[in-house]
Amino acid sequence: MRRTKEDAEKTRQQIIHSALSLFSQNGYTNTTLANIAAHAGFSRGPIYWHFKNKDELFEAVLRLSQDPLAELVETSRQASGSLLKAIDYFCDCWLRWLVTDAGYRQSFEIFLNKTELTNNLDRTLKKERELTNNLIGVLSDLVSRGQQNGEIRKDYPAEKLGLMCYTQLMGTTQAWLFSPRLFDLENDIPFIKEQILRLLKK
Repeated sequence: MRRTKEDAEKTRQQIIHSALSLFSQNGYTNTTLANIAAHAGFSRGPIYWHFKNKDELFEAVLRLSQDPLAELVETSRQASGSLLKAIDYFCDCWLRWLVTDAGYRQSFEIFLNKTELTNNLDRTLKKERELTNNLIGVLSDLVSRGQQNGEIRKDYPAEKLGLMCYTQLMGTTQAWLFSPRLFDLENDIPFIKEQILRLLKK
């Protein structure tokens, strides 16, 4: 039977989600393509049809968190009206996806807590650093525009305040993923956002 594009995409997604599950359980280094194939119920053939190697498959797994954040950057760049509300929305999306989107959450956790960052992952690290710079950049831009319209304090440069927002979000993310019982993220999202915005307000 001839495979359709839909069949091929379904197979690709099965591979990605098997890799996501195993990278999350065992880490990047301790997971092989044979493990992933067995988990997905395939031979290794379909994996090599869709991905050149484990590194490329790993990149596809990380995109489960990278792509939503990249889209959030683009949406935030177009924000108008209250810039504090735009920053609140940015923070809410970042944190709420951790609670509601398993792929986003596991992808984040794999990179932060389950991956040995060796030289063979240079391309992956380059993409992550680029995304980090874009996240900080858009937060700094929102702060700068909020300073101009009088919403946000002007006693610190926008770049420093934007970086502060990013480190608050990333620190919260890493702490919760490392020890989910440390605090109730779902119920604490309003509190976390309030503290970030309080540091920005005049």
